[in-house]
Amino acid sequence: MTDAFSGTDGAPAAGSTPAELIVEADGGSRGNPGVAAGGAVVIDAATGAVLAEIGVDVGVASNNVAEYSGLIAGLRAAFEIAPAARVRARMDSKLVVEQLSGRWKIKHPAMQQLAREAHEVIAGRPVQLEWVPRADNARADALANEAMDRRESFRRDLAVD
Repeated sequence: MTDAFSGTDGAPAAGSTPAELIVEADGGSRGNPGVAAGGAVVIDAATGAVLAEIGVDVGVASNNVAEYSGLIAGLRAAFEIAPAARVRARMDSKLVVEQLSGRWKIKHPAMQQLAREAHEVIAGRPVQLEWVPRADNARADALANEAMDRRESFRRDLAVD
């Protein structure tokens, strides 16, 4: 499932910044609620190069809160790397994709706040939300698990050649 979200003309940024990025995002909790974290990978769509890996410790929270946290962290990193890039955000959370697309209601107050935060990060930018099977989201899942194991947030920016 793919959803075109708000956007501009998607013109590439001047210079060597990528014109299109992929954000793979995930979240999880050990218990629901339990120790929770999000994870995200930022990828140059043209080359497949991983540009950043992010883990977000969210303390004790639900799996859904962790999913939102991973997405928001991934989007922020993507727009820091290439502010004018088009972004394809890929997640295995149908709930988050459907809620942010406006097709499903958001009843939980914490998730309402996270959805507002996601909309603020996306505002006016070309972002496409896409649901993917869990098996296609292993990198982001591994980063969420690393953040849960470490119980701390991290970001690794990787060299671009």
